Amino acid sequence: MIQVFKNVRIDWLANRRWFIAVSILLMLAGLGSAVFRQWKHPGGTQAFNLGVDFKGGTVVTIRFKQRPVDDTIRAALLNQGLRDAIVQPVTDKPDTVLIKLPLEGQEGAESQSQVDAGRTRVRNGLNTFGPEAQGKTDLYEDPNAAYKIIGTDAVGAVAGAQLRNKAIAVTLAALVGILMYIAFRFEWTYGAAAVIAVFHDVLVTLGFFSIFQWEVSLTVIAALLTLVGFSVNDTIVVFDRIRENRRLHRRDSLYKVTNNSINQTLSRTVITSGLVFLSVLAMVLFGGEVLRGFSLALLIGITFGTYSSVAIASPIMVWWEQRIEAANKAAALARPVPSSLRTGGGTSRREPVSAGVTKQSRGARRA
Repeated sequence: MIQVFKNVRIDWLANRRWFIAVSILLMLAGLGSAVFRQWKHPGGTQAFNLGVDFKGGTVVTIRFKQRPVDDTIRAALLNQGLRDAIVQPVTDKPDTVLIKLPLEGQEGAESQSQVDAGRTRVRNGLNTFGPEAQGKTDLYEDPNAAYKIIGTDAVGAVAGAQLRNKAIAVTLAALVGILMYIAFRFEWTYGAAAVIAVFHDVLVTLGFFSIFQWEVSLTVIAALLTLVGFSVNDTIVVFDRIRENRRLHRRDSLYKVTNNSINQTLSRTVITSGLVFLSVLAMVLFGGEVLRGFSLALLIGITFGTYSSVAIASPIMVWWEQRIEAANKAAALARPVPSSLRTGGGTSRREPVSAGVTKQSRGARRA
């Protein structure tokens, strides 16, 4: 295996308090942003910038005779005041795009008038490319037409709430499954530490989305689930090396074994996470608006997922194991001493002859 770092001797656990303090500050910042935004906009869901899939809105399906690039379509919609419109191409139909418009006003206020108003504003923006095919006329039968609106769908607030609840349920189910697997494969303390680290990664990532008000869509939820798997995989690699080293070096303390295991897997962690980071960074820079939320969630999640495997999961596991070991020792000391040992019976009794032998030995040494 390629070794980027050799003979690394970093004492990671010595700085565990600083690592955990940084993580707590990041999570508190995200929580503070969510609470403040919710308090500032009561009655809505402004803690996060929820997309059409969760908040409700209008989806307009457009078919072009010669489809402009996505940035040109966004610029035309921006001229109509549609700042939050999402232009999503249809992979199997190159001439078709979906334009998603978020719900205007409070959640639950979806109505046909808003759908019609969104359709009209989209039409006014697209008229810069040419007129729309009128009536039931096919797009290619009208020589002057540039596009045609072939469908308008409304995603209501009820559907959005169901999608949100299902997304939360899927994430929690994944975490429970991970906990059960690691507890069976290793020990329950290892599983608990890994799940806490995953919670940390997800909460920090959502905190960034709340602070910067990036849109949360179904693709972001997919990125969070991908992040859960990536973070746990990285943590399991470190835990597996810890388990191997504890068998090979039984006399070493858990503190030393954990530090050595992190240092031994550091090259693998940097190579794997670094390559994924570069791939996701390319998606952030060149993926466009459609992949922006997905790629940003992965970029933040991979960064802090790698960090948590070293700085969060391992220290929590060591702390928990030390607490259990201390509790077991205290329980052993609290057990009643057998009567044979209290009366001095057995092999623990000192015989007078031992003193004599000792004196004879001392006299022999003096002689």
